[in-house]
Amino acid sequence: MKRSLLVLLVISSAFIGSIIGTLLTIKYFADEPSYRSIEQKQKIKSINFSGDSIYQTLPTFNFEAAAKEVTPAVVHIRIVYGLGSFSLNALDSYLNPHAQSSGSGVIISGDGYIVTNHHVIEDASSIEVVMNNNQRFFAKVIGKDPSTDLALLKIKAKNLPFVKYGNSDQVTLGEWVLAIGNPFDLNSTVTAGIISARARNIGILRAKNNLQIESFIQTDAAVNPGNSGGALVNVRGELIGINSAIATATGSYSGYSFAIPVSLVKKVMDDLLEYGEVQRGLLGIQIADVDAQLAEDEKLDVVQGVFVRAVNRGSAAEESGILSGDVITAINGHLVSGVSEMQEWVARNRPGQSIQVTYRRNGNDHSINTKLKKYDGTDQMKKRLVSYNLDGAELEDISYAKLTQLNLDGGVLIKKVNDGKWKKASVPDNFIITHIDKAPIDNVEDLNRIMELKNGGVLVEGRNSSGDKLVFGINW
Repeated sequence: MKRSLLVLLVISSAFIGSIIGTLLTIKYFADEPSYRSIEQKQKIKSINFSGDSIYQTLPTFNFEAAAKEVTPAVVHIRIVYGLGSFSLNALDSYLNPHAQSSGSGVIISGDGYIVTNHHVIEDASSIEVVMNNNQRFFAKVIGKDPSTDLALLKIKAKNLPFVKYGNSDQVTLGEWVLAIGNPFDLNSTVTAGIISARARNIGILRAKNNLQIESFIQTDAAVNPGNSGGALVNVRGELIGINSAIATATGSYSGYSFAIPVSLVKKVMDDLLEYGEVQRGLLGIQIADVDAQLAEDEKLDVVQGVFVRAVNRGSAAEESGILSGDVITAINGHLVSGVSEMQEWVARNRPGQSIQVTYRRNGNDHSINTKLKKYDGTDQMKKRLVSYNLDGAELEDISYAKLTQLNLDGGVLIKKVNDGKWKKASVPDNFIITHIDKAPIDNVEDLNRIMELKNGGVLVEGRNSSGDKLVFGINW
């Protein structure tokens, strides 16, 4: 009788537990009209995750489910060089043969934003994106950052599969991961490996003002030329890194590969989306890794951390009281064992944001809050907008974050209409031009180039400040 009761209790507990577990895995995402960051967009609507049997088996061994989820959102990027200027014209690459290369990219939002490596698209004159199902698009560069080797692209498409952000802070040594990309022009290649190290600095990046950040996730998943810009995902199919480099003496895979952690990717993508360039918050110090030799030379009582060799004048560090000789041991409560870890934690923040810095001085630990600054010593962020005056109309580019809020692929803002042809046509202030003679307008450069070729009547389409669609005829 007691044994039967025990079995009944176990079955009941398992049944109740399964109900609770099922309820906890069900999520509802409501559509919203706008977003300011890609992570927010992913939370609003997860197109790529269907809640199937991936959660019903042991995730550690479920490579098949993760590969199935992620592969449709990893794209092949084909680059053309040598046209002289960037072109979205598909005919250019076919009518005028030029040097070509290829890499990979990861779709991170359903409306066409793609992350890849800066070195994949650097100096490209044309960028073609090939989907897993062989659909092709020509991509526009939203922004790029050589200091982190990341770039953000945009294609004109809707309802695309995308890879959901994971948490690279929670990855552990020995954890299984998948690398998905297009090595040697072989589409949708999946390899598996484990996390073999974190916060690796391998000395491959070079950036203006020596501000490069290397805090790579190291794995033994096979990665080869063409994998650059592809996805490193956990067994749940969540993005934890962007594959970027390999350790090799031959040019091909020799055992280790390196990925930019998604914690840094998220911040860089949002900066490029909103500002067109990365907003780096800096402490303003010259630093070195603490090791046994440095600890002996400087008579330190710790053998890990970041040694402050010098503090720049007018920097955030100077204003908060950090001195040369201090050893930084944590940022925002997260222990840092060396320079690469500290740089990553600081780089997640923008100028004007405050972080907590823990440091050791004369055998005692201290914590202070410091407001980060830009390289020039200021903390004000300015959006990079192109402005132009065209026959009395004060024109201005619209940030991609704003275009997304307005559900537009492109457009030009007429900030003010002064005397001229636009005013004669009754075009109002704050009107957004989206089309000229049915041709889409992405930015001021597009508009200026098209209007230079016009003569006579011109049809202008767009939206007013209330969002109403309006059409004007201008005698050009």
